[in-house]
Amino acid sequence: MKQPLEQLLLQALQGLADLPAPPDASAVTVERTRDTRHGDFSSNVALRLAKSARRNPRELAQSIVAALPNNSLIARAEVAGAGFINFFLMPEAHARELARIHELGERYGESASGARRPIIVEFVSANPTGPLTVAHGRHAAYGATLANLLAAVGFRVHREFYVNDAGRQMDILAVSVWLRYLQASGEPLPFPANGYQGDYLRPIAVELQNKVGDRLRRSSAEVLAGLPQDESEGGDKETYIDALIERARQLIGAEALQHVLDLARERLLDNMREDLREFGVVFDRWYSERSLATSGAIERALQRLEAEGSLYRQDGAVWFRATAFGDEKDRVVVRENGQKTYFASDIAYHLDKRERGFERLIDVLGSGHHGYIARVRAGLAAMGEPPDSLEVPLIQVVTLYRGNVQIPMSKRAGQFVTLRELRGEVGNDACRFFYLMRGHEQPLDFDLELATARTNENPVYYIQYAHARGASVMKQLAARGLAFDRTLGLASLELLTSEHEQALMTMLARYPEMVEQAAANRAPQTLVHFLRELANAFHAYYNAERFIVEDARLRAARLTLVTGAQQVVRNGLALLGVSAPESM
Repeated sequence: MKQPLEQLLLQALQGLADLPAPPDASAVTVERTRDTRHGDFSSNVALRLAKSARRNPRELAQSIVAALPNNSLIARAEVAGAGFINFFLMPEAHARELARIHELGERYGESASGARRPIIVEFVSANPTGPLTVAHGRHAAYGATLANLLAAVGFRVHREFYVNDAGRQMDILAVSVWLRYLQASGEPLPFPANGYQGDYLRPIAVELQNKVGDRLRRSSAEVLAGLPQDESEGGDKETYIDALIERARQLIGAEALQHVLDLARERLLDNMREDLREFGVVFDRWYSERSLATSGAIERALQRLEAEGSLYRQDGAVWFRATAFGDEKDRVVVRENGQKTYFASDIAYHLDKRERGFERLIDVLGSGHHGYIARVRAGLAAMGEPPDSLEVPLIQVVTLYRGNVQIPMSKRAGQFVTLRELRGEVGNDACRFFYLMRGHEQPLDFDLELATARTNENPVYYIQYAHARGASVMKQLAARGLAFDRTLGLASLELLTSEHEQALMTMLARYPEMVEQAAANRAPQTLVHFLRELANAFHAYYNAERFIVEDARLRAARLTLVTGAQQVVRNGLALLGVSAPESM
């Protein structure tokens, strides 16, 4: 209901001949009032335009009110305080919005404000070195819901998973699988402290054994001869794992080790895809970091930086002048040994996103990536791309509790709870909802006991129960041999005059605003909190009134409100990736 009022204000401003310039539509905003004694909506447009118009803000507000076109939604508009314009709606305004809910159905709450502008949301993007964990689940729930919200308000959204399948961590993965293969073949080998220790690699090692037999088998003595000490022996674990990787290349060859890596990568990615699909998260593209090198994308980005004079050589390495574009220090893009850095891949990937036509780039990353933002924006700026096209919501950590015991999570140490295990315990709906209950910039304590409770204290249960209660009303209606006459109900909405009915209709009318707000602020929790308020209003109505009454018009009107509330709950839960059950 905000948009019609904003359009009325814009029309009124355009009709004022003494304004020095046509008003900017972005300056014309309307917000709901906190106290309905001051109206239903309020605007500070006169305060915002007074200086440029060289007019007293209260006088300007009075002129705007006088120029407002007639509209059947507005009972009256008043000037308050220093120049606020307060709108009081007609009693039937919310009833008209209820009619729109029934007219639009699952499309209610959608808008065209995004104007089909292309936007890419990259999220999860976990290293393919192990199963998805509880922490990855929060990234998945946030990114998927944000993408849903942006699509709902009219953006053309592309969902992407960036596969970090290049670099040292992949070498560590390959040698970890090879060692598990050797152990499965009977070789008594200690496992390196810096290897990937989880049992999830053992089935991959067995598959490798079935494929190659003993061709990659080497004796423990060959593998360990002359290696430096590992951490458990007082040595350095980084030095040890690097030496072990080099030993593997010497013993079985770089090509064979690459085959080991390719098998591990594909099996772990298959696992991720299955987990995410079952979690209701589907990507338009899984983008391989390795492809940046094979496609020449990294070279193209470096050539562009070179052409702009943004690269220099020092100590055998190639550096990017990041400080010239706001970063805290210059960054190496090519090491002394000729290897491209992760940063070179990062800027090439983001240039590729811009070249694919995306106006807005959203990277959903972990909380430890603060420094990433400035340096990638610097890279974009140096290549002539707008640095502010990049947004990076940083997702804070998830702490999982079982009872009062915090569960430690470390992928490399093999001590973690997987997303699959969490979903198996609390279900997809609770996972999606609980991940979104707090803002992404806040740490999240995930309460397993609350998530599995089938009581009103469990917020997802409470909201789903509102939808199921609505369905139960319709089942009771059918059991009595009666039918829902929606046409009669829509024609009889003026009968909905009780306090609970008016409160519920007012709440329903807020839904499109909440979707817009959640999308604009990249804040899915806004929708979560709204749905809790809506469920509360519905349960209060359910407990206060009888719906299947003798008066056919009143019965139809009340059922129209019940089914309208069901529709909005269903629409909101769908954006969150949560089901709306018919019975509970």
